[in-house]
Amino acid sequence: MTSHLVGAVEIAKMLAVTRQRVYQLAREPGFPAPEAELASGRVWKRQEIERWIRLHR
Repeated sequence: MTSHLVGAVEIAKMLAVTRQRVYQLAREPGFPAPEAELASGRVWKRQEIERWIRLHR
């Protein structure tokens, strides 16, 4: 079962980039806002990240 939330590690795998690059992208205009910030880090809605990837990659 695929989670509807993803963290920086999952996004990095989706984009084939480093986790640090994900954090850089997250500061750019147009990148989806995180759904929540947990003690382990920010999490985003998978659907919003997939949409962003389709539009920007």
